[in-house]
Amino acid sequence: MPFGINVVLKGPIVEGRGLIGTERLTLVALAEVADYAFHEVQMELIHVLQNPTGYYESRIVKERAGFNAYSINDSNVIYGPWLEGIGSRNFPVTKFKGYGTFRRVRNRIAQKSGAIGEAAVARKIGGVLG
Repeated sequence: MPFGINVVLKGPIVEGRGLIGTERLTLVALAEVADYAFHEVQMELIHVLQNPTGYYESRIVKERAGFNAYSINDSNVIYGPWLEGIGSRNFPVTKFKGYGTFRRVRNRIAQKSGAIGEAAVARKIGGVLG
């Protein structure tokens, strides 16, 4: 009589559900990073705008930009490039060099996105990640 061990693997990956689960967790992480970026842009504008009317801040939106991307933008407000400092009317035409809000937030998000995504995934699966 042969001696042996039977190993039965169960779980989403071996049962063919792993890819879907991984995609869902990726989307959860992506959405969390996008939410954080949106919030950071709003907070930055509170600090930099000299004479806020509320209009520009109200035009900042978070939109899906394909399956695995989001866009945080100012809905193409006509003076948005000028406020950012990338418009044709910025320095040297005027003294105003722009606030650079989106560029600064982009750099912060690039540094923090891994930690933000990991925390979102850990919350979603119940803190099982180690």
